[in-house]
Amino acid sequence: MAIVTVDDLTLAIKNSIDDSHAMVEEQAYELAHHVLNFFGYSDRIIDNILEPEDRDAFYMLEDGGILTTEREETTLYDGREWRIHYWLFKRDKIADLMVNSRRRQADDDDGEFVYADLPDDVWQRGGDDAE
Repeated sequence: MAIVTVDDLTLAIKNSIDDSHAMVEEQAYELAHHVLNFFGYSDRIIDNILEPEDRDAFYMLEDGGILTTEREETTLYDGREWRIHYWLFKRDKIADLMVNSRRRQADDDDGEFVYADLPDDVWQRGGDDAE
């Protein structure tokens, strides 16, 4: 997966959130667009550019496996330690969430027609046969 598009990320976001907290397509799209505005064509951004509301959204995406964090430590010239926190795309997880969506959608489509081939009389209760 070379570039994460808004549509790719939208699909991954929708599939990373469990059904009890389902997100409508428009909300997932807006979140994907917002997140990609930070990353651009990069895989990594520095945490301190985020506002608290943005960071909350990033933590939600981290819970879904879409983002992860890493930190780097360096020693300043005066001997103090300095930590830099980054957010990273997990491209493999995004790709997996996109594939699982297509697979789940195909399974759902198959499930809709399970009973379609049964004759109408199957659905009628028999008088003596029913217990």
